[in-house]
Amino acid sequence: MGFFDRLSRLLRANLNDLVSKAEDPVKILDQSVADMQSDLVKLRQAVAIAIASQKRLHNQAEQAQGQAKTWYERAELALQKGEENLAREALARRKTFQESSTSLTTQLKAQEGQVELLKRSLVALEGKIAEARTKKDMLKARAQAAKAQHQLQSAVGNLGTNSAMAAFDRMEDKVQALEATSQAASELAGADLESQFAALEGGDDVDDELNALRKRLQAGAEAVALPSGEISSFGEGNIDSSDEVEAVKVSEVDAELEEMKRAIDQF
Repeated sequence: MGFFDRLSRLLRANLNDLVSKAEDPVKILDQSVADMQSDLVKLRQAVAIAIASQKRLHNQAEQAQGQAKTWYERAELALQKGEENLAREALARRKTFQESSTSLTTQLKAQEGQVELLKRSLVALEGKIAEARTKKDMLKARAQAAKAQHQLQSAVGNLGTNSAMAAFDRMEDKVQALEATSQAASELAGADLESQFAALEGGDDVDDELNALRKRLQAGAEAVALPSGEISSFGEGNIDSSDEVEAVKVSEVDAELEEMKRAIDQF
């Protein structure tokens, strides 16, 4: 393969690729319909010319037929007048016009067929143009919708990598984090408030329980302690070890009571 052949093929391939990329469906559709409309105008002109030619041939054939009839009548008249040579000349003229009429009639029939064919082609082209216009509007709408969809998809795709969109997402996460922090603080504040009120509400119960415990301990202490008269009636030797044990137990209870008081005061 020669160098120039390869270069020519390369240039044609690049040109075809450029043309294909530059083609706009909407513009091409409009231009195609405009071209068909131009062809329709040319075809109408051709049909008009063919019809005019048909009428002209028809008129010429009728004129030739009329001239043939006229010269036949003249031949009859000349023969009646005894002008045989003149009658012969008239018949010769008649024959010429008859031949012309026959030729014109043949051409007229051919022209009529051509006109009918052109008329059918014209009707078919008009139908195709009407259909093309309808399809053109539909295809243009589809092309514009497809272009809009492509632009939308491109915009959506660019949003994923756009720095502004990324910043927007970060701010959204930050707002959500702030909301979560605020909600947690509110919950903690509410819990602390609830615990304070619970302590206040439970304070009376503790005091009542403490008073009841103090009374019970005092009653127990009084039961353990002996009256002075009874102590004198017994000798020192009569006091057994159980009295000492009870006294020790009362002191331990008092110590535990003091510890409980300190624990209650800390609430």
